[in-house]
Amino acid sequence: MDSDTINQSVDIKSGVSNILNLIQQDREKEIITRRFGLYDRKETLEQIGELLGITRERVRQLEKSILNKLRLNLQNSDNTTLSGMEKSLVRHLAELGRVARVDVLSDKIFDKNTDSKERSHVSFVASLAPGLHLLEENDSYHASISIADSEDSNKLKDDVEEIVTLIKKHGKPISTENLHSLLNHEHPVQVRALASVSKNLSELNENWGLNKWPSVNPRNIRDKIYVILESLGKPMHFSEIADKIKASEFKRKDVTTQAIHNELIKDNRFVLIGRGIYALTSWGYSKGTVSEIIVEVLKEAGQPLHRDEIVRKVLAKRQVKETTILLNLQSKPEFKRVSKATYTLA
Repeated sequence: MDSDTINQSVDIKSGVSNILNLIQQDREKEIITRRFGLYDRKETLEQIGELLGITRERVRQLEKSILNKLRLNLQNSDNTTLSGMEKSLVRHLAELGRVARVDVLSDKIFDKNTDSKERSHVSFVASLAPGLHLLEENDSYHASISIADSEDSNKLKDDVEEIVTLIKKHGKPISTENLHSLLNHEHPVQVRALASVSKNLSELNENWGLNKWPSVNPRNIRDKIYVILESLGKPMHFSEIADKIKASEFKRKDVTTQAIHNELIKDNRFVLIGRGIYALTSWGYSKGTVSEIIVEVLKEAGQPLHRDEIVRKVLAKRQVKETTILLNLQSKPEFKRVSKATYTLA
């Protein structure tokens, strides 16, 4: 960590402390520190009201009044603390796409994985700075901060929802670059930043999709297997799939090879096409023994086929040895030879 980064992290903490010292009444300072979680966990209006013996609505009114007085006090004084911190946040936001989740921005400012108190300090600064907008967390959005001249709260929500709607309409994961080509934003970085604000979207390997789509938000082992096979686009041995999952960016990836094999057997999205080799059913593969696949091939043809043609069509559905196919043709009662090296269903 360079000295400039250290100074920035110290400035945020000491700067917030200096601003809090402008609040003269202890009760008002208590409300602000507890509401933002500056020194302990963030508390609700109800919790603070119960502590202070006042109603939830009164706490909300006081919080709004205290913040307004602070903004006015800072605006009319020679205090440069807030402006210095604001410039730091704006500089980092410009690099992140002019908007960022509070956790992402805080990690960048402090150059580490930040805790809730450090993130609360950043949120507090953004709530006071005239050049910034703070979007509070709710069911739809992560707590986020944007540069005021590019995104107010309403425009930010509109831009995020435009991306969500576009992805829903697209119906499958889409890359940041392709999203950018369909939207009116300066740079893909800005599109990525806006998409990350939504709680309805997930991203995996620079592809965005709805949270419910396992291709971008795999929730269990089976989903992760699906993502691996789909992304590589080829059949794989179950041990190779296990290795790929362990080397992936998935959150929980410490799974055993046997567990992978067990899940492959249970899920209809996967089909065994060779010794331990699995493919996606959506690729056109179907379940069954070699003889069952031969039956399927002959039924689809509707006429006798030369053994070479049968071998070619079966190999398109199964990774087995040619001799295995020929042995099934010659030994199974389902097939009969009608002419030289030509077979039909018995």
